[in-house]
Formats: sequence, C-alpha cells, structure tokens
Amino acid sequence: MSISCEKLEGSMALLTITVPADEFGKALTAAYNKEKGKFQVPGFRKGHVPMTMIEKMYGPAVFYEDAANDLINKHYPEEIENVSIEITSRPEIDITQIEKGKDFIFTAKVATKPPVKLGEYKGIEIEKVEVNVTDEDVDAEIEKARKENSRKVDVTDRAAKEGDEALINYEGFVDGTPFDGGKGEEYSLKLGSHSFIDTFEDQIVGKNVGDKFDVEVTFPTEYHAEDLAGKPATFKVELLGLKEEILPTLDDEFASEVSEFETLAEYREDTKKILQVKKEDAAKKERESKCLEKLIETSEIELPEPMVMYQQEKMLEDFEMQLRYQGLSIDQYFAITKQTREDMLAQVKPEAEKRIKTSLIVEEVAKAEKIEATDEEVDERLKEMAEQYQLDVEKFKELAGDKETEAIKMDIAMEKAIHFIADNAKEA
Repeated sequence: MSISCEKLEGSMALLTITVPADEFGKALTAAYNKEKGKFQVPGFRKGHVPMTMIEKMYGPAVFYEDAANDLINKHYPEEIENVSIEITSRPEIDITQIEKGKDFIFTAKVATKPPVKLGEYKGIEIEKVEVNVTDEDVDAEIEKARKENSRKVDVTDRAAKEGDEALINYEGFVDGTPFDGGKGEEYSLKLGSHSFIDTFEDQIVGKNVGDKFDVEVTFPTEYHAEDLAGKPATFKVELLGLKEEILPTLDDEFASEVSEFETLAEYREDTKKILQVKKEDAAKKERESKCLEKLIETSEIELPEPMVMYQQEKMLEDFEMQLRYQGLSIDQYFAITKQTREDMLAQVKPEAEKRIKTSLIVEEVAKAEKIEATDEEVDERLKEMAEQYQLDVEKFKELAGDKETEAIKMDIAMEKAIHFIADNAKEA
C-alpha cells in the first residue's frame, strides 16, 4: 500500500493511492461472493455459478465497480492519515488503473488549507459600541414578565377587539368553491397577530360571540399555493368564543411573586443589572464581530472552490437536521419555498466563505501570538460538556477520545485569539 501527494495550484493536491494486486484480487472475490446469488446460468444452481464463468459471460470487469468502491472506502480514509497536508474538501476520485492481476490505482483530488496573509490585527479601528440600559428597556423587560404571568378570562359582555384570543370555525371559498386547507374548527386566533392573510383578523374585530359572518380577503401574489395566489376569497366564519388577557397589577405584590425581592423598586433595579450584563455581553460579541470583519477585509486568502462547496454542503446538512426536528423534510421545504438545492447552496455561499476566512484568520493569529489552551481550560470545558450530557467527566473523556480533545483545545485557542484581537482594537 502506498500514497503519494502532488501539490497543485490554488491550494489543491492530487493524492495517488496504490493497492497491491493481491488485495485487489481479494476484493474481486469478495464482490463475487456478495453478488453471485444474482446470476443464473443454465447447468448451475443459483448462487453456485463459478466466478470464471460469470466473468466469461459478462466480461472481466463485471465485479470491478463493487471491488473498487470497497477498496476506495477502506483505503482513502486510512491513507490520508499518512500525508502532511490538511484536507479541507471531499475528494474527487478518479480510477487510473483497474485490471485483474495488476495493482489497483486511484487518485483523489482534494482542497488543502490555503495560505493566509494576515492584515494588521493589533490596533484595528472600529466604531464604539455603546452599552446603555434605559428606563424603557427595563419597562419592556418587566412587561414581558407581566405577560408571562397573565391570565385569560372569557369575554361575554362586549364585542371582539384587537388583542383578544378568538375561537372560530371557518371555511374558505374561491369562486364559490371550497379549497384544500381552507377549513378549520375551534381554531384559536390572536387578533392583531397578523398570522392570517390580508385583513382576516381585522374583520373579526367588532363581532360578538355567536355571530356568523363573511370575511372577504385576497391571497398574496407570492402565496405558496399557486392555485390561490392573488385570488380573492370568502371565508364563512363563526365566532365561538373570546378570551381577554388580564395582566397582573404592577406593584410590590407582583414583584414578590416573580422575583426574590419584596418591592417593585428592588425588582426594577435587579432587572436593570441583568439587562446591563446582557447588553455588555452582546456589545462584546458585536465588537469581536466588527474586528473580524475588518481583519477579513485587510487579509489575503484565496479559497479553493471545493473547500467552499464542502462548507456550503455542511451548512445545508445542518439546516436539514433542524428541519427534521420540526417534522419537515428538506424536499417538503423546497416544495413550499419553490427553491432547489442549488438555490440554497448559492444563497449560503457568501456565509460559507466568511466562516472559512474567519476560521483561517483567527487560527493564524493564534499561531502568531502562540495562543494555546491550558490543561486547566481544557479540563474545565470537558467538565462543562460532561455536565451537559449528564455523564461522569472521566467517562466523557473516554468517550470523547484524543481527536475530540484536540478539537476542544483548538476551539479554546480560537476563542482566546478572538478575545485578543478585540482587546487590542481601538474604538473610534
């Protein structure tokens, strides 16, 4: 077994992997044993046709594809551990020699980590990020707490108004004909939420429980159902019930119920302190983000296209996983949004390039400043992760292994490098 590496232009490399002839022969035999049950030849029981007979009838290459795939899947990940380059893309495989009795040779064209010419990363000038908690901020935060602790009561003595929760039956018609998905029973709708099309909710305002009425609307021209897009529709609606949200009184009693404080004044002061910490954290992140954007502008990196595509595909895979958690497949999403996989890949390309450049630049700064993670920092991070997964820390270390631990070390070093860049920036 051997591998050679030829460096190409544009941070690409060509790996040539040679598998000895005897191993290729064994792979052919394994492919035959796996597939022999599919062949029927007069005079032989199914599954007992000799390999030589099958090769004579179907050609000597009949088992080449299966044997080649098995050898590539086995040896590519093994052999790339023996080269000094850092591979940053999926391989583009090409078979250069495949013949019974000879070595099996294939190549893998891959992207490698490109060189980085760092811009000046000390003293980057950025706009000052202001941190100021206003009375309005505090009021808004406390109002959220009031809404979280609100109660809903039935409304029987007045007409519906914005902010009410209406319980309705409805059925939609276009040109006098009901349409798919246009009917609902005992549906709860917050008036003013604008979750229904056009002026649907507005036309419920002023109606009383028990009323039956028509709601006239027009579907948006960009509506996901093409047969309804831009068309006027009539909904037959029945208002079954109304509920009003009652907020608790803003006083000392409320403060004592939602916090550890006895007075509203103390609760407000604590809320202000919490918001101050949150805003300072957000400002720190914004400061770091601005520094990195400036550093990307002043640094020189030429990204190989396969490296970018690899990042694009990873981003799409992450998005697909998020959809699955929501009970939606990527194909369903494409159908709803009228997009294709190629559309989404093109959309995420700028962000993919930004992520790669950011990572490469920060890593280069860490190297230049000899920024590394300490053993104590790594142990603390492992402890935090073990707690997150509700595992004993030693058990978690065992499961994580050396590769994961090295990745954690790199993550910590990168975080410290980002802090270093931001700490050395100048605010205009």
